[in-house]
Amino acid sequence: MSVTITSFPANSRYQGAEVLRYVAEDGSEVAWLVPRVVPDPSRFTAIGTHLVNEGDRLDNIAAQRLGDAELAWRIADANRAMRPGALTEKVGTRLVITLPEALGGPSVA
Repeated sequence: MSVTITSFPANSRYQGAEVLRYVAEDGSEVAWLVPRVVPDPSRFTAIGTHLVNEGDRLDNIAAQRLGDAELAWRIADANRAMRPGALTEKVGTRLVITLPEALGGPSVA
């Protein structure tokens, strides 16, 4: 049995995520999120870049460039980061800033 949870905020990477539930013989229930597959970055439209500076944090970059610190996951997705913190470890790293996957348009990066 699966259901869709809508309690995640609209800016969450888990918005609309499928939740699977298992009911054991004793009646206890276990629920888990279906693993999220990170989209191929080529499906995003680039709108700019950010050159990492000393002390940068992904949430601050997202707040500055996307208007919401909670959207740091979008920058991680666009830059194929399995470990988002690694994106800001090296000064001079160029991060791609993109539109959400569902939006398109001409790339300006």
